[in-house]
Amino acid sequence: MRTTTTTTPSDPATPLWRGVVLLRVVTWVFALGVVIAHRGEFQREWLAWAVVGAMGVWTLVTGIAYAREGCRWQWLVVLDVVVTTGLMLTSPFILSDVQYAEAAPLITTVWAAVGPLAAATRFGAGAGVVAGLVVAIGTGVARERLDLDVFRDGVLLCASSVLIGMAATTARRSAEALAKALRTEAATAERERLARSIHDSVLQVLARVRRRGLEVGGEAAELAKLAGEQEIALRALVTTEPTWTRTDGTTDLRSALQLLATPSVQVATPAGTVDLPAHVTAELVAVTREALSNVEKHAGPDAHAWVLLEDLGAEIVVSVRDDGPGIPEGRLERAEAEGHLGVVESIRGRVRDLGGTATLDSAPGRGTEWEVRVPGTTRDGR
Repeated sequence: MRTTTTTTPSDPATPLWRGVVLLRVVTWVFALGVVIAHRGEFQREWLAWAVVGAMGVWTLVTGIAYAREGCRWQWLVVLDVVVTTGLMLTSPFILSDVQYAEAAPLITTVWAAVGPLAAATRFGAGAGVVAGLVVAIGTGVARERLDLDVFRDGVLLCASSVLIGMAATTARRSAEALAKALRTEAATAERERLARSIHDSVLQVLARVRRRGLEVGGEAAELAKLAGEQEIALRALVTTEPTWTRTDGTTDLRSALQLLATPSVQVATPAGTVDLPAHVTAELVAVTREALSNVEKHAGPDAHAWVLLEDLGAEIVVSVRDDGPGIPEGRLERAEAEGHLGVVESIRGRVRDLGGTATLDSAPGRGTEWEVRVPGTTRDGR
């Protein structure tokens, strides 16, 4: 049985590029018609035909390039605006004084508007406006005056570039959001399949080993503890979002922290993802691991820890609390005097590099709590 695969363009703005190509062909035909209609009126008719011919060649070159996704180079779009403006500036050498007096169209006519639209499609609204201003200034120079008509044409050209640029940007962002949703949906379906498979086999065996080991006691109880840890780790693995680095360079801190859950460590997170730059996520996970490692070393084997992640918009807060004996008064001061604050300074140093703060709160009999606060602007890479 043969499967048919439908391929979609990788650039969501491809329909806009096709419109640019079509518009350029139509406007060139219009410019050709203007030259034919006014032949004999130009002061240099041979130059008029040469410029229209050059416009036709450039229309063909850019049309072929813009129709192919791999050929929409940045330098070509910039050159497009330069060539368009340059050809338009030949108008004073072509048009006669009578034509200038009658406000006849420049040699490029509306063909000159396509370059800025291509720039808007390639780079966005801002670049489209800049390109539109370049062509508008060129229009004023070619007409040898700046009047209301020139300003009007410039405003219309810039406004059109803004609309095209916004449409191209929106199309690309929408495609990216759709791709992300499709990846999430596929990952969710795969996790559900794995969860069903593991639940029917591995998790049931581990749960049985844990229960039976606790009943028997002794060395079997130790095996039961290990089985329980593996059971929780597997459940977290099949119920947590994958922590891959996305195309925009972000990862989900929520998913990464959920993988730290064990029988003695509970992790509470928001319902939605907490997307941060990959290096920020890595640093916050490392800080949390160090804090949990401290709990394991100093709070005793029976201590429990709680990790809380909060997304406050302006701030990302990660709290790590335990129910251990806490830190005796004066111990931190003595450790600092002896130069033994490695973990504490490591945590604070990592958070400081992210532009945040790390606060340690502890007292005898009430456990220890780290509160790490990182500016929410880190999600934008700033």
